[in-house]
Amino acid sequence: MTQPETHQFQAETQKLLNIIINSIYTNREIFLRELISNASDALDKVRFEQNRGSQIVEPEKDLEIRIDLDKTNRWITVSDTGIGMTKQEVVNNLGTIAQSGTEEFLKKVTENNENPDNIIGRFGVGFYSVFMVAEQVIIKSRSAFGEENPVQWHSKGLGEYEVQELEEDIGRGTQVEIGLQDGDQEFLDAERLKSIIRNHSNFISFPIYVDGEKVNTVPALWKQSKFQITQEQYDEFYKFLTYDTEGPLETIHVSVDAPVQFSALLFIPPRTTAMFDTYNEDYGLDLYVNRVLIQRRNQEVIPQYLGFLKGVVDSEDLPLNLSRETVQENTLIQKISSTLTKQVLNRLQEMAQKRPEDYATFWREHGKLFKLGYTDFGNRDKFAELLRFNSSVHDSAEELTSLQEYVDRMKTSQQEIYYISGSSREGILSNPHLELLRKKGIEVLFLYEPVDEFVLQAVGSYKDYPLKAAEHVNPGDLENIASEEESKEEQPELSQQEQSQLEEMLGRMKQRLGDSVTEVRRSQRLSESPACLVNPDGSMSSQMQKIMHMMQKDDSVPKQILEINPDHPLTRNMLSIYRNNPEDSFLDKATDQLFEAALLQTGYLPDPHSLVTRSFDILADASRWYTQANKLNL
Repeated sequence: MTQPETHQFQAETQKLLNIIINSIYTNREIFLRELISNASDALDKVRFEQNRGSQIVEPEKDLEIRIDLDKTNRWITVSDTGIGMTKQEVVNNLGTIAQSGTEEFLKKVTENNENPDNIIGRFGVGFYSVFMVAEQVIIKSRSAFGEENPVQWHSKGLGEYEVQELEEDIGRGTQVEIGLQDGDQEFLDAERLKSIIRNHSNFISFPIYVDGEKVNTVPALWKQSKFQITQEQYDEFYKFLTYDTEGPLETIHVSVDAPVQFSALLFIPPRTTAMFDTYNEDYGLDLYVNRVLIQRRNQEVIPQYLGFLKGVVDSEDLPLNLSRETVQENTLIQKISSTLTKQVLNRLQEMAQKRPEDYATFWREHGKLFKLGYTDFGNRDKFAELLRFNSSVHDSAEELTSLQEYVDRMKTSQQEIYYISGSSREGILSNPHLELLRKKGIEVLFLYEPVDEFVLQAVGSYKDYPLKAAEHVNPGDLENIASEEESKEEQPELSQQEQSQLEEMLGRMKQRLGDSVTEVRRSQRLSESPACLVNPDGSMSSQMQKIMHMMQKDDSVPKQILEINPDHPLTRNMLSIYRNNPEDSFLDKATDQLFEAALLQTGYLPDPHSLVTRSFDILADASRWYTQANKLNL
């Protein structure tokens, strides 16, 4: 062994060393990830040299990384059988920040038009993270080319380092010996190190051993050809990744070369993980750079409405910050996200066409989250194809239909796609605004969730058919469509005089209601209900108006039009009362009851007590008249 030579770190290196140790890295365990990444680089380099026929030392040696613990003396040794370093390379690479051996290696290879794969480190600062936990560091290295003796580098990270040649044969590669400082004994626990490796470096392509036990036993399937992987392997990887006991509903394996090179392995879980019908904010894909984990659940690589996806994305092109803990710019991430989104939507479309039962399962489990895609205008057409709704043609609330299936069933002269909102199928079926469309035999989509109207308004139209709320239907637009059912009780036509009296009575009702409504008019849309409320401008449905009021914390009752069914028995009875006595108090009572009942149906009745009390009064009057008419004994 020669006498050690003492070198000073370059001035900028010495100044930056403290910043790197204390500021750049936010997690002390990262030092192990960086050392393993450097070792992986060294192994990749020697494998590259072997593949191109270079003569190297000990070519028969296995390419591997070993970590050994000396708990008694508080030392950790991380060794590899990689390319190694000469004395000059040690000085150049470890004495200067950003003088990375990898950068130099890539530069030389690029000049020769050669492209080695899987080189992780490019900044030359990762090694210095070791001083977050090290009191001193000794590096022993032997170059794979065997031109010089092995070399040793030693430093306490305080501004200088020693370099000397070794006469002992340490074998090809590099050993990093770490003397831990007080307070970091946790890293002498083999299980702790295994956990760190599984978390950050589990998919390194070379075997990693901790005290002789191989740690990284799960292969990086996304880096392999999809044609060589069985579904059983995909299922096993999914369960490893998610801790799920079931296999995935769908597997999406993506390898892309342009516009950005990346690989991804995505899974659609068979069950939602959302709790209490809330949207999951803790979503995203694990982001890797050449098998090294950079960030868990990165939310920029997929939009929120695809947040049900589990999986990994790996790209060698991503620019990282010095600590490799965040992506420096998001242009490439945006390209990855755009490509992945299209791939996922295409796969969902394929599932919907070829495996409708599986797609129905997907919709039941993940449809609520998927609907948030209404903001993705770039993929609006694909998104619209994948929407599913319950409909008036179904017999139960569990059945689903697509917009295309709706269009296939449309009436010949029908020009619009209709929808109606409500909290339940039973509630919607009793909605007065459904009556005209039901009478005409026109299908209506049933919307049960508040987001549904936002979805359809964002979609706007499908196959040139506008999407329209049922309450905004203009009855005149449906005149060419023949009715398929008659009213339950036919009423005789009103005479001209009766029609005039009806208009007078409606005017009296408006006077009674005052500013509570904008107008009281006869309805052309009702066939079974006596009355309903309609927005005066027709720009917003009652359900959407209610949602907007809730968002704005506005508890006022919007002014609407009260429509009265002229053929309903109640209306005819009121008209008879009006002809006999226009000032009869029953007209006021009936007007108030009709209005508040209509408010109740739209969800705007602020206080039901008056409605209930009035109902009891009317029942008392009705029962008295009934007993008198039938001469019953009390």
